[in-house]
Amino acid sequence: MALRMWASSTANTLGLSCASKALPFPAFSLSRCFSTVLDGLKYASSHEWVKHEGSVATIGVTDHAQHHLGDVVFAELPEGGADVTAGKAFASVESVKATSDVNSPISGEIVEVNSKVLETPGLINSSPYEDGWMIKVKPSNPAELESLMDSKEYTKFCEEEDAH
Repeated sequence: MALRMWASSTANTLGLSCASKALPFPAFSLSRCFSTVLDGLKYASSHEWVKHEGSVATIGVTDHAQHHLGDVVFAELPEGGADVTAGKAFASVESVKATSDVNSPISGEIVEVNSKVLETPGLINSSPYEDGWMIKVKPSNPAELESLMDSKEYTKFCEEEDAH
């Protein structure tokens, strides 16, 4: 993991990219600039991911997005119990480069907020899919998940976006 992060950081600094290749284990695929895209998650074109399990969906920022953000130094998250709307900002993150809104890929009620991200915003960089998740939501319209991209679609989307 540390070697991949170093390689990605170095590639980004040098402006290098690589072709998409599958990693030797099936749960991951590798896209441009060594960004990790996980199978089994759904992805928004605004670079958030959703993991839907039972009646709860976990939402965070993708590895691709955190690479483009740079080192995250501050995160502002909503309160539990608040509602989020698909395509609308629910949080903001401040990096060494800029402040960016984080949009919700789905609508629903926030049932949990990751307080670890408030205390250590760098988790968004070091562990975007595990420790760096932002909120958990009870979806109000589960059909919205179907409009999101799967891992292959998202990898292709990122490659095309980065090519421009």
